[in-house]
Amino acid sequence: MRHFKHVAVSAFAGLAALLFCPPVASAATAAGDGPWPQGEEVFQLIAHQTQINSIDLDGAGPTQGDEIVITGDLLRGTTKVGDYSQICTLTRTAPADEFDLQCAGDLSLAPGQLTIQGRFTVTAAGPGGIDMAITGGTGRYRTAHGFVRAVNLSAADTQLTVHLIR
Repeated sequence: MRHFKHVAVSAFAGLAALLFCPPVASAATAAGDGPWPQGEEVFQLIAHQTQINSIDLDGAGPTQGDEIVITGDLLRGTTKVGDYSQICTLTRTAPADEFDLQCAGDLSLAPGQLTIQGRFTVTAAGPGGIDMAITGGTGRYRTAHGFVRAVNLSAADTQLTVHLIR
């Protein structure tokens, strides 16, 4: 399970933990100019993992049904602006340490929560950049949709570029 845990931590270190806080983010907001649709807010955060636990169903390494549970802080610079949690389930294994993860998570911020979900493939080279769908929210984010692009910076930190449409 060590390899699965290491890759998944790296792949999801905040990922889907992954996301947002427009009130304190200073990234671009599109208003008809630039490459984004009107009304789309684009901003970045760092998802910093603080806890992780894995559930290995049979103890023999990555197998279908294994899970990883992650929580952490959402940062803008060095300032904590929220927290996140996520659960990833291994849905497919293949030769050469390749597997698929199905992940669901939430991002809790002062104005409300965002929910995210997606599936991605992890290979020996790592997962690369990951896109997760914004599937809804509460409070200020109650009509939210869009996506989050997550890129790992380290085993504990993931840069999140949020494309939020409300």
